[in-house]
Amino acid sequence: MSLHRRSLFAVALALAAFPVVAQSRALLVESAGRGELAEVVRLLRAGAGIEQRDTRGRTAILAATDGNHLDVVRELIAHGADVNAPDSQRDSAFLLAGARGYMEIVRATLAAGADLKSTNRYGGTALIPACHYGHVDTVRLLLGTRIDVNHVNNLGWTALLEAVILGNGGPAHTEIVRLLVARNADVSLADREGITPLGHARRRGQREIAEILIRAGAR
Repeated sequence: MSLHRRSLFAVALALAAFPVVAQSRALLVESAGRGELAEVVRLLRAGAGIEQRDTRGRTAILAATDGNHLDVVRELIAHGADVNAPDSQRDSAFLLAGARGYMEIVRATLAAGADLKSTNRYGGTALIPACHYGHVDTVRLLLGTRIDVNHVNNLGWTALLEAVILGNGGPAHTEIVRLLVARNADVSLADREGITPLGHARRRGQREIAEILIRAGAR
């Protein structure tokens, strides 16, 4: 075979292989999102890129987190997946797990180097939406780290404010307020309108939460 023909043949092989590689990359994210552990392992062994993304900018570990597939998340972490890699909406595996209350995935991402200072599209740490949605166990886990309990998001709210403003005043949010106060959350930090957590609790008739805040020195 002439040199020219060999070159053309090599180019043809490369072009033919490209769709297969692209497909394997998409399949890794899709399989992770469906929780298909065996297929994820197979694709990784076949050379699928661990940090390849789908059209939403999600990595495989973020897709697995979205589906709460803990075994897949652990497998991807073992292969070096970045738990802080954000998608087009600024979610990461760590941030999404915190917001959803997927405590074991939060635990796994923390062990893999989750960035406690990372923030979502609202400028909130993983702690703030966990408080919002009443994920008590996840909040307790996060408060056991060095996460900033008084971080202020883009709305001007701390985790404490969010627990009061967006919470329902029930047992879960009441316990979260207790946990935040015990972790030295600043009960005097007000929102952009100057309304404190106690002010919001009183407006919403959250008596037990108001009492907790008063005992913590709120006025």
